[in-house]
Amino acid sequence: MSLRRLVRRTLLAGAVGVRGLTRTMCAQETDWQSAKSIYEFHATDIDGNDVSLEKYRQVSPPPPGWGGVAAVLFNSAPPPPPSLNKTGITEEPGFVDLYGRYAERGLRILAFPCNQFGKQEPGTNEEIKAFAAGYGVKFDMFSKIEVNGDGAHPLWKWMKSQPKGKGTMGNAIKWNFSKFLINREGHVVKRYSPMDDPFVIEKDLPAYL
Repeated sequence: MSLRRLVRRTLLAGAVGVRGLTRTMCAQETDWQSAKSIYEFHATDIDGNDVSLEKYRQVSPPPPGWGGVAAVLFNSAPPPPPSLNKTGITEEPGFVDLYGRYAERGLRILAFPCNQFGKQEPGTNEEIKAFAAGYGVKFDMFSKIEVNGDGAHPLWKWMKSQPKGKGTMGNAIKWNFSKFLINREGHVVKRYSPMDDPFVIEKDLPAYL
């Protein structure tokens, strides 16, 4: 092979590699607004591993009896002591129960710890994981993130910007346990307030599972 042809092949391979990298980086820090679904995002799980949300895409064709995958994403925090728990929001048991009853039908729950609201989640990822284990959490947990402001995770910026992901009185997340329902195409189909019990979501699930 001539040197000229070798150089051309090398340059072509490099160009393909750059395009692949661009697709990998799509929807992250720089251009999250271009994303079409949650499957274009990556997040760090509670153990520090990079996770492509592509893993939550519907299996095609689905196995017998499997309607598809629907996901619920929420920002989590442990309940404060009763004397400080003015909101009454203690939702971990509700999510554990919901997941236990619907996981085999395709429900996936993704929890993103956040310390932006009342500093209720100051612990390390290891401490958060241990706390969740005490509730019997089996659904997927991710490393602590921010959900509001310039430092918000790109996924959360994207979800808040979607037509069915917008909030009332502004799109900012108002408190812990704001919830987004995602259909099998990876689109936001509904946003729930922090005061909505996890079982409020249950009535909407049959249309997406």
